[in-house]
Amino acid sequence: MTGYLPQTVRADARDNRVRILDAARRVFGEEGLSAPMREVARHADLAPATLYRHFPTKEALMSQTFTEQRRACHAAVRDALTRSDPWYGFQLLIERICELHAESRGFADAFMAAFPESMDFVADRERTVRAVAELARRAQESGRLRPDFVVDDLILMLTAHQGLQHAPRPARLTSSRRFAAYVIEAFRAAPETGSRGVVA
Repeated sequence: MTGYLPQTVRADARDNRVRILDAARRVFGEEGLSAPMREVARHADLAPATLYRHFPTKEALMSQTFTEQRRACHAAVRDALTRSDPWYGFQLLIERICELHAESRGFADAFMAAFPESMDFVADRERTVRAVAELARRAQESGRLRPDFVVDDLILMLTAHQGLQHAPRPARLTSSRRFAAYVIEAFRAAPETGSRGVVA
């Protein structure tokens, strides 16, 4: 019996952690990071005290909640940088960043915000900016990206993209794809009507 109780407690704690993270993905994904921690606890069907035992701060919860999105962002950066055609890699990265931001309001908030305690997202943002800068340099040298593009244009693009976040998720994803297509055409050195088309 003495060996059974600690195992049961550990199993309960693991189950509670999974429930909290599942709830956080739903709540932050739809409502953004402005959603209160108590709302996450309610969706997990747990007492707020249980949530805070696992995650003392919103930043701690946020870091674990968006692990999958952060990995996808890293993969998108790696994939874009390995493309032999830098313009194609640049397009892929813009499309994937917009998609990740549209899929979760919370991830978009975390990626764009400056949380001093959340260095993970600061590092993600800096890694992405560096990748865009390198891809932009290569694409400009190939003559495909307009010569006046600067990395700050990425931040401007993502700031504008946040305006889509208040739409329901299906409409958000559709609008995000159209937004990315328009932005890519705006970045093209010599716009080609109908070359890639606008995603409906």
